[in-house]
Amino acid sequence: MTLRHFRVFVAVCDTMSMTEAAGALFISQSAVSQVISELEKYYGIRLFERLNRRLYLTQAGDRLLSYARHMIRMNADIEKDMKALQQMGFIRLGASVTVGAYLLPSLVSVFKRTNPETGMEVVVDNTEQIEGRLLGDKADLGLVEGEIKSRDLLSVPFMKDELVLICGARHPFARVSAVKPEELEKEDFIVREVGSGTRKMFEDVMASRSLSWKESWSCSNTDAIKEAVIAGLGVSVISRRAVEKEVRSGQLVVRPVEGIRFERAFKMVYHKNKFLTRQLKDFMDVCLRQDAANAAV
Repeated sequence: MTLRHFRVFVAVCDTMSMTEAAGALFISQSAVSQVISELEKYYGIRLFERLNRRLYLTQAGDRLLSYARHMIRMNADIEKDMKALQQMGFIRLGASVTVGAYLLPSLVSVFKRTNPETGMEVVVDNTEQIEGRLLGDKADLGLVEGEIKSRDLLSVPFMKDELVLICGARHPFARVSAVKPEELEKEDFIVREVGSGTRKMFEDVMASRSLSWKESWSCSNTDAIKEAVIAGLGVSVISRRAVEKEVRSGQLVVRPVEGIRFERAFKMVYHKNKFLTRQLKDFMDVCLRQDAANAAV
């Protein structure tokens, strides 16, 4: 049964006349009669008694009238709520760990200045997991540091980033101006977990230089990695954005690696069939403008 059936049925109940109901709905009397007939046939019960050319609602008809009014009211509520949601908007964001911790708060803050009523849901995980959320329609937009594998997802670079080699203040690397690539093979590395874009880039660059490396600790938490390096448990390669505070305080030291740069771009990712709402486009514009602003500084 459709809402049209219920609307016609309610109109007949309100007027107790198929002729008057037809006039109120601007349809023919035969159309009204057909709808009532379809309802009675579908439910297998008589909804009206027809006595002396007058209609009388049966017990079943009275019960259906209550449901029909409720369905019509509920549909009106749905339309009202959906229209309000369309105006305010709602964005489901997925962010990889580095982006989520060091970029996303400022991006959302800028976006909220012009879109204060837009609701937002944020999940922070590694790139592999965010890709899965996008493919499963559990996120509208992903902001990631790693490479995306699926051809069903579109990627738009929006900000440059650099990974840097970090060590503790008392580590031997802290006493040299630059580190030779072969020295990396002797160190214990504290790295991100498998599925992380940061780890994948580090692995790819090391492999491209035929350099081996030793993993001593794998962790999904950037702060835990920094604390372990500060404690002298190993070295790491991590986003420069993630260590700015610790470098300023002297807890961590950044050292270049001779002939090697770990450069990448953060990316906005969405499904190729995704409908981009006005609010989603506005947020993507914020991401692109922030990159331009950073480049101008």
